[in-house]
Amino acid sequence: MAQESFQDKTEQATPKKEEDARKKGQTAKSKEVSSIGILSAGVIYMYFNAGQLTQKLGENLKETFTSIPQVASGDLGLAVYMSNTIQGFLIMILPIMILLVVVSVAANLLQSGFIMSVEPLTPNLSKIDPIKGFGKLFSKRSFAELLKSIFKIIIVSWAAFSVLKNDYSQLIPLMYQDNVQILSMLGSISLKVLTRCCYVILVLAILDYIFQRWEFEQDLKMTKQEVKEEFKQTEGDPMIKSRIRSIQREMARRRMMKEVPKADVVITNPTHYAVALIYKPGEKMTAPRIVAKGADKIAFKIKELAKEHGIPIVENKPLAQNLYKLELGQEVPPEFYQAVAEILAYVYGLKKKKANAR
Repeated sequence: MAQESFQDKTEQATPKKEEDARKKGQTAKSKEVSSIGILSAGVIYMYFNAGQLTQKLGENLKETFTSIPQVASGDLGLAVYMSNTIQGFLIMILPIMILLVVVSVAANLLQSGFIMSVEPLTPNLSKIDPIKGFGKLFSKRSFAELLKSIFKIIIVSWAAFSVLKNDYSQLIPLMYQDNVQILSMLGSISLKVLTRCCYVILVLAILDYIFQRWEFEQDLKMTKQEVKEEFKQTEGDPMIKSRIRSIQREMARRRMMKEVPKADVVITNPTHYAVALIYKPGEKMTAPRIVAKGADKIAFKIKELAKEHGIPIVENKPLAQNLYKLELGQEVPPEFYQAVAEILAYVYGLKKKKANAR
């Protein structure tokens, strides 16, 4: 029989393991969600700003080329020329770059939420181990990723080709058109291709995220032994906890037994239960208080201590059973006042007789 450490992972991950994985930066995440977010944001931005972007591009190119003679003649420094050219193009593409960065971050936050972890950035020599790297290269996961990539390329290519096939007849006459018409037609066709690709990639992203979520949950699954070990770490070893509880009960029992000699009376049923009561009206007691109680062996010890210290023992089966159900240190409830009062009166009478006899 296989050892338990090698058994299949059949148990769902515990909240602690999920939290530990999250602290390490491990979450269910699909790259396709980020891809479709970035692609869609780019397409939408170009749809509304393509004209303005094209105009700025033309102005930058015109300024770049018209400034070349000034650079050649020495009227404009090469450093200033390069700085102005780069600055112009950066200002032009900065809005779309900011948009794509924001969308990329939002796509990741949407999938996994905010995670503050530096562990993924910590150097790990095992990641550059050539043997392990070679093994990962031919692993089932790598093969699955390869199949997914091939499938994605085929689907996206088919989507793009279906658009070009429908607009193929409009491409041939472009050789007779001017530059503006050519650019306008190519822009329109490109927009159709990208839009259809977005639809296809969106479906692929949803399916891939579902798959990544399922795969992540499978990776986090635990063996029964792992669940037991985690329980011991979080809740403590059951045997140790049982031993601690046993010691605590014994200490509480000893403290309780020290109170028996101070009691005024011990009420029994007569064999199974014993309850010791004390009543000191001058010590702000509104009613007699239970200072010790026990059943069977403990009841026997309470009666032995009572005999040793001359504490009266009174047999009252129903009263002993009812008082035993109360908490240690609790005062006697009003419904038992009369029965307890009669016993205490009897006890005080015995004490008075003994005092008079002396």
